[in-house]
Amino acid sequence: MKGLGNIMQQAQKMQARLLEINKEMEKKTEEASAGGGMVKAVANGKGELVSVLIEKEIINADEKEMLEDLVLAAVNEALRKVQSMKEEEMKKLTGGMKIPGMPGIF
Repeated sequence: MKGLGNIMQQAQKMQARLLEINKEMEKKTEEASAGGGMVKAVANGKGELVSVLIEKEIINADEKEMLEDLVLAAVNEALRKVQSMKEEEMKKLTGGMKIPGMPGIF
């Protein structure tokens, strides 16, 4: 039974560390841009969009669709970066091991 106790202890430590990482992720942000930096999007570690910045030079009613595309591109890239950041933190926690049920933790 000693082995089972050790496994339970390690699982509890991992769970506590996971909670710490989740709190840390909430404070971190990732930024992405599109259109040569004319549109920037910032997302936080919770996967929420924090801000969208658009340079006024690019705002033109005749090019509305292009602006919408640039906003989408920047937002999607910022969210991809956040996901990548979360995956890296998970790799650190698990030592690179893939644990069933763990990918959706963040």
